[in-house]
Amino acid sequence: MDFHPKDLPISKTYDVKNENEAMQAVEDMVNLGFKDKKAGYKVLMPKETKIAKRIGYTVTTGVTKGLGEKEETRDVKYWTYHHNEDHFAIVLIDNSTLTELGF
Repeated sequence: MDFHPKDLPISKTYDVKNENEAMQAVEDMVNLGFKDKKAGYKVLMPKETKIAKRIGYTVTTGVTKGLGEKEETRDVKYWTYHHNEDHFAIVLIDNSTLTELGF
């Protein structure tokens, strides 16, 4: 990987504190869509490991499931990283967009 996920263009950032907020963020991302977007989405989550793992799982599986239900492509790449001292972050972006952007 020759870049860091923070360098990708982001169309919307979600600051998620629990699994319920994560499901709302997933629903919004799926409704907004990934295909033909020139940017991805960022989900910030607390740096408490147990909560972050649950949120991460909810987001990644929820997006895949939601796109499948809409019969849209599920070719979404994601990265998890330390965003700052208080947050982990997940960046999600359509794979074709990633290619178009030259990453």
